[in-house]
Amino acid sequence: MGAWNRTGKAVALAAALGVAVAAAPGTDAFLEAGYLSLIDVVPPAPIPQEARGVADRQVYQLTRGLKGTPRWDMAVADIAGDPASMMRGFSCATRIAMTPANAPRTAALLEKAWRDTGRETNELKAYYKKRRPFLLDSGETCEPQTQEIAASYDYPSGSAAKGWTYALILAEIVHERAGPILARGRAFGESRLVCGMHNMSAVEAGRMVADATMAVVRTEQSYADAVAAARVELAAVRRTGTPPSAQACSAEEALVNQPLFR
Repeated sequence: MGAWNRTGKAVALAAALGVAVAAAPGTDAFLEAGYLSLIDVVPPAPIPQEARGVADRQVYQLTRGLKGTPRWDMAVADIAGDPASMMRGFSCATRIAMTPANAPRTAALLEKAWRDTGRETNELKAYYKKRRPFLLDSGETCEPQTQEIAASYDYPSGSAAKGWTYALILAEIVHERAGPILARGRAFGESRLVCGMHNMSAVEAGRMVADATMAVVRTEQSYADAVAAARVELAAVRRTGTPPSAQACSAEEALVNQPLFR
């Protein structure tokens, strides 16, 4: 595992994060499947009767009132999770109009890390099988309440995990813009609350999955090399490209900073 001593530092990290030490990762992700176990790291999915479950239902009901507002429109725009859409969603926060075409190394890094955090998210979804909020309480959502979505489970939120994964990496690459980038990553998760697709607990768990997984991914030399290459790449895009619209970015920042429950 890069410069790590598997019988020393890796074991200590395993104890801290619930890691199952395994063989070196393949090329599709930074970590080998089965390398991490987050069952004892991420809190269990709440049941409706406990405090977290009650809060989830209250948040779902409160956020139904956001339909027709600019924040609802932003949540709809945040639904698309493909690399081009995600990079566009972070363009204002980074002040770089990045795309998979003009920043292919950055796009590859972001998606490779997402394979790690997404895999951990899916394993927890399959373990807890927690139903989505609209199956418990009625209310309009910004996506159709299809059988496929209903069967894909609530906890943790994959969209929140992906948004936070992108935010953590981009904050490392464009560290002078770390605050706005992390705020935008938070807003990606909150968009799932606005949409009514996930509960608050699921969004929080998605971020925790990304935090824990990325703590291990960052120990890989291949990750450090990819970050260095992406930093050079995005600096070049910033120098030669046209920055995002200042007016559009100002409007987005206002929505990102808008409290959802006041």
